[in-house]
Amino acid sequence: MSASTTTIPVGSWVLVTGATGFVASHLIGQFLHRGYKVRGTARDIASASWLIEELYKSYAESGSFELVAVPDIAALHAFDEAVRGVSAIAHVAFVLSSSPEPAKTIAPSEGSVRAIMSAASKEPSVKEVVFTSSIMAVALPIASNAVRVDRDTWNDAVVEMVSAPPPYHPSHAMFVYAAGKYAAEKEVWRLVDETKPNFNVNVICPFGIVGEPLHKKHVESPANWISIISKGQKEQLDAFPASFFSDVQDVATLHTALILDPEVKNTRLHAWGYPTHWNDFFTILRRLRPQKQFIDDYPNPEYLPMYTDQSESLRLLQKWGNRAGWKELEISIRESVESKYLDL
Repeated sequence: MSASTTTIPVGSWVLVTGATGFVASHLIGQFLHRGYKVRGTARDIASASWLIEELYKSYAESGSFELVAVPDIAALHAFDEAVRGVSAIAHVAFVLSSSPEPAKTIAPSEGSVRAIMSAASKEPSVKEVVFTSSIMAVALPIASNAVRVDRDTWNDAVVEMVSAPPPYHPSHAMFVYAAGKYAAEKEVWRLVDETKPNFNVNVICPFGIVGEPLHKKHVESPANWISIISKGQKEQLDAFPASFFSDVQDVATLHTALILDPEVKNTRLHAWGYPTHWNDFFTILRRLRPQKQFIDDYPNPEYLPMYTDQSESLRLLQKWGNRAGWKELEISIRESVESKYLDL
């Protein structure tokens, strides 16, 4: 269900960056189903062709969906052409780097934000911009971090973690990713404060995300936890045995709300979902696939002591998704397991 009043009229163009990504590909579908036109960006059009030729083929054929190439999202004028005529922007794309070297992630992450803000500021049709941030910009999700998160909570600790001189161990890459998310969101709010743009800016900070993959690349992603569990790769789970998870469709709905809801301005939305432990995943997967052997339960499981007020996220889910709460974890896992792209 959508509200009767929206910030931009149905039929307007919306730019979604990083179109092939897990969240972005779901978000594109939600805007299309609501009657909006979508322009997606991809580093390489050929690798994104499945969106045009398969998933959203009918929308592409009717002229409601198109793709444009943005090879380097950190280049200053990267999005100048892509934003032409759009009324809203969802900047979901992020700098993909497995390098443990901070310079290869942090500076490009900031550059990507500047590129979007610069392009949007030169396009008078732009009214709304939402940025996809992360819990990693907010706080480290570890058992010793009993933090109460609000709008002004930042993962300052990660800046110190990545400031050490080289050489860098490969495990350093996780903290570099976190620092990149931190730096990118800090740059968003710095530019909002300093440039006073003529468009509204909101930010969403999700935690873990699970749900139906729309392409095989979503299963192959290093963040597809169902795939990681099914392969028995316990070492990848050990760093964060407890977390919060929400469904990808809920996260996509909240992105649409942050663009379409006229009451939501200058908002930093924490979208965490349910507190979970890997043992919860194992239990559900054993029930769904009793013939398969999964990783043994962790002994003495503990949930994260972190807390944030999610009432605004839940209110927006109700208003824009007609949902009384987060999608149940078991449903999200089932939709992932039953996907044609996951052999489980």
